[in-house]
Amino acid sequence: MGVITALGELLSPQYLLMMIAGTMGGIMIGAMPGLTSVMGVTLMLAFTYGMDPAASISMLLAISFGAIYGGSITATLINTPGTANAVCTALEG
Repeated sequence: MGVITALGELLSPQYLLMMIAGTMGGIMIGAMPGLTSVMGVTLMLAFTYGMDPAASISMLLAISFGAIYGGSITATLINTPGTANAVCTALEG
């Protein structure tokens, strides 16, 4: 019963907007060579102190996942991996 309650809470509009904003910000962070997902989460950690705990954790997770995806954009297009996770994508893409 707790999983269904948590899922219903995460699908509320407030948390969905935080996740969308975090994903977009993470993609931008990951697309810049030299900025990793860990650095993106660390930089945004100060902005989430005053937020609701569930909203801040969902935003930080979305930044992390978006940055990992964003690293593959530059790895594929200009053969420069944005993150360390995208090195194999640079070789194969």
